[in-house]
Amino acid sequence: MKTTTRPELRKLPKGGDSLPLYRQVKRDLQKIIEAGHYGPGKALPGESALAMELKVSVGTLRHAVDELVHEHVLVRRQGKGTFVAPHNRARFMFQFFHVEPRPDPEDEGPPLEQEFPGITCIGFMRDKASAAEARALRIKPGDPVFRVENKLALGGRVVAYDRLVLSAAMFRNLTEKRFVERPSTVYALYQTDFGITVLRAQERARASGADKAVAHVLGVPPDTPVMEVHRLALTFGDKPVEYRVSFINTQAHDYVSVLSKKT
Repeated sequence: MKTTTRPELRKLPKGGDSLPLYRQVKRDLQKIIEAGHYGPGKALPGESALAMELKVSVGTLRHAVDELVHEHVLVRRQGKGTFVAPHNRARFMFQFFHVEPRPDPEDEGPPLEQEFPGITCIGFMRDKASAAEARALRIKPGDPVFRVENKLALGGRVVAYDRLVLSAAMFRNLTEKRFVERPSTVYALYQTDFGITVLRAQERARASGADKAVAHVLGVPPDTPVMEVHRLALTFGDKPVEYRVSFINTQAHDYVSVLSKKT
């Protein structure tokens, strides 16, 4: 007869329901990472040492780490240990960039390797948050924000136009020079320079017609149908980091989403 191990439980304060201990350990690990004790790409202590520090069993710790690996907060490297997952080009392509050339149905060759987009900043300014932007970023209307505009190209053709809004209070000392001259992705800049890790994003997509500004950047006639994607990037505790509206020319490109179910 097969037996299962019952998860350790820790009582929540103030009369809350019982919480599986591995979930509490997961939360503790998130707080440690968020506080910057282990930076991007840095290794965590060994399982035994970390379990002892958190006063839990290795099995409970491993369960918590498994969830953080699944959520791309941590990454395991065979024979080397567990590391804080850095935001690099590979992670950006896997988790956050979904635009790909539409495949030719008659092409029987191997699928094309996903191309990293050429990104050009075409606008950077300090402004005040609109009511909608403030609601998304959980700040007050009129609070200072940074507005950034990027165009993204694949194969030398502009396929997307991004408008980013960032809370100036969260990204103090951000400048256009610092943004443009970043050595890696935008999310890597947030992580390495400001200690803010984007863990996931909520997106809403709709069809719209390109207005004059969008049409100009994408190089299409006004009112051309485009895909409009509203993205809210989130960090620990589902705290908003960035509100982004993307306009995508889907005449020759698709927005590809890979769905998976956690087991």
